[in-house]
Amino acid sequence: MSGHSKWASIKHKKGATDAKRGKLFTKLIKEITVAARMGGGDIDGNPRLRHSVAAAKQANMPADNITRAIKKGTGELEGVQYEEIAYEGYGPGGVAVFVEVLTDNKNRSVGEIRAIFNKRGGNLGANGCVAWIFQQKGLILVDTSEIGEDELLELALEAGADDMKREGEQFEIVTSLENFEPVRKALEDKGIKMALAELTRIPQNTVKVDEKDGKALLRLIDALEDHDDVQKAYSNFDIPDEVMAALEKDL
Repeated sequence: MSGHSKWASIKHKKGATDAKRGKLFTKLIKEITVAARMGGGDIDGNPRLRHSVAAAKQANMPADNITRAIKKGTGELEGVQYEEIAYEGYGPGGVAVFVEVLTDNKNRSVGEIRAIFNKRGGNLGANGCVAWIFQQKGLILVDTSEIGEDELLELALEAGADDMKREGEQFEIVTSLENFEPVRKALEDKGIKMALAELTRIPQNTVKVDEKDGKALLRLIDALEDHDDVQKAYSNFDIPDEVMAALEKDL
């Protein structure tokens, strides 16, 4: 889990760069469109849409872009039809990799994602080969400078969090899918700034990797998440702290 949360935090910081390239907005628009198509355009009655809109606002997406994406999802405006697909495989060091994709051409997507795996020392596997390793959860990261540990723990647990622990200079709060929004809102109402708040997939077990495989794995995950069709990529690595620290310096 520690490797995952560190990578999630780094990807959050990297989001500013992605946004400048337009990639982050593109991914968020896809997610909003699909969420509205599947559950309707009412934010209050559609938890997935509510979460995706909150993520878009956090990324400073203009309100007009959000509204258009919702309307494309509900059919009020013409738009591309995206299909949700999950790809599974293995990366350097034998770690599991789970990839969430939204695409309008799955044949193109699978070919390009397979090529990324092959180029980065991994291989694409069959459906179901690693999905069982990952549990869908809510993940919230709060800087330790923001609030005391005991106060945050009490607030998070009262709001419905499953667990909280300290990881370096951040507190890591894990919730069920159902309780993610109540916990996030409880922190927001208290004026607590969150470094990250997202729905994610948390590995039930991890694989320790050395520095060489760790760096190769980070390159694989980064290449996957840089692909336009990939929403998120997950892995069950446990990577040395010094490798993560070196990567952060490069951002």
